[in-house]
Amino acid sequence: MTRTLRDQQRYPAQHAGRDESAAPPAVGFAYDRHTWKEIVHLLANLPMALIGWVYVVVMVVLGLGLSITVIGLPLLAAGLLGVRQLGKLERARARALLGVRIEEPTPIPASPSKHGGFFSWLWTSLKDPVAWRNVLYEFVRLPWGILTFAVTLVSLIVAWPALGFIARGLGNVDRMMARALLSPSDELERRIAELESDRGVVVDTAAADLRRIERDLHDGAQARLVALAMGLGLAKEKVLEDPEAAAAMVDEAHGEVKLALQELRDLARGIHPAVLTDRGLDAALSSVASRCTVPVKVAVDLPARPAPAIEGIAYFTVSELLQNVSKHSRARGASAEVWRAGDRLLIQVEDDGVGGARLDGGSGMAGLAERLGAVDGLLVLESPVGGPTVVTAELPWRDRGPQD
Repeated sequence: MTRTLRDQQRYPAQHAGRDESAAPPAVGFAYDRHTWKEIVHLLANLPMALIGWVYVVVMVVLGLGLSITVIGLPLLAAGLLGVRQLGKLERARARALLGVRIEEPTPIPASPSKHGGFFSWLWTSLKDPVAWRNVLYEFVRLPWGILTFAVTLVSLIVAWPALGFIARGLGNVDRMMARALLSPSDELERRIAELESDRGVVVDTAAADLRRIERDLHDGAQARLVALAMGLGLAKEKVLEDPEAAAAMVDEAHGEVKLALQELRDLARGIHPAVLTDRGLDAALSSVASRCTVPVKVAVDLPARPAPAIEGIAYFTVSELLQNVSKHSRARGASAEVWRAGDRLLIQVEDDGVGGARLDGGSGMAGLAERLGAVDGLLVLESPVGGPTVVTAELPWRDRGPQD
C-alpha cells in the first residue's frame, strides 16, 4: 500500500475529491514546494527587473540617440538581440519557478553574414516583434518587481498565514504577463517553422526525383542505346562480308530501339504523363488503374480541373498508393475516389487486403505523407490487421489560371 493511499485512508476528509495530478496544488498553511517556488520568484523579481530595466533604457537611449550616426541603428539592433537573451532568461525562470511552459521563438541570426547581408540582418533585427515585446516586458517589470518584492517580503514577516494565497495571486499575474509578452507570435512562428520544414522536404524530394531519373536513364535507355550503337557498328562491318548476319544484327538492333523507346515513354510518364496534361485526372487515373495487378474502380467527381501542380500531386499520390496495393496488400479488389470538398481536394484509396500497413512500415507511406505535408496536405491511414486498408489524402484546392 503506497503512502498516498494510506494517507487517504487515515484522513479521508482531507483527500476527498483531491486530484493528485493537479499542479500546483491548493494553497494551505503548510506550504509545499510550488508555493515556495512562487515566493522565491516574487522575491527575485526586483533584482531581475532592475537588470532588465537598466539594460533596456541604456540600449534604447543609446540606439535611438545615436540613430543619426552610422553606429546608432546597428547598436540598437545588437541591443535588441541582447533583449532576446533577457527574454530567454525570463522564460527559463518562469519555467523553473512558476511552471509556465513558453515556446522559444525562432532565433534571429546573430551575424549579418548568416542573414543575406548586413542591411537585411539590420532590418530584420530592428522590426523583430519578439524583441520589442521583450522590451515592453522589461519596462513594465520594474514597478511590478518593486511591488511584488515589497508585498512578499512584508507578508513573509507579518502576514505568514496569508502568504501562500498572496504568492499564488501575484504568481498568477506573473504567469499571465509572461505568456502575453514573452511568448512567440504563435501563428506566425508555427507557420515559419512549418514552411522551413516543408522547404527542406521539397528540396529533398526534388533531389531524390532527379537521382531516380538519372539512375533510370543510366541503367535503362542509355545502356540500351550504347548496346544499339555497338550492334549497328558490327552490322556495318558485316554488310559486305556476311549480309545475312548483318541483317540479323539490324533486326536485333531494331528490337533494342523499340525497348529503348518504351523505357523512355515509361520514364516520361513517371515525370508527368501526357494523358494527365491532355485529359485530366479521370483518364490518367484510369490508365494507372489498368496497370495495377488488382482490379481497381476509379471515381473522379470534380467540377473543374485543379491547378496543374495540385493535379500532378494528386495523380502521383494515387499512383503510389495503387503500387502499394499491388505489392503489399494481397487484395482482391480496390477503389480510388477523388472529389472536392470546399477548398480541399480529397483522395481515398481503399483495398480489401490483409491490412497492417503503417506509416513507418517501409512501404513509402512516410515519404508520401511528408510530400503532402510540404504543400499543406494531409495523409490519414487506417489499416487494421486483417483489413481493409483505407488511405485518405487531402490537398489544398487551387483553381487553374488562364495560362494553364
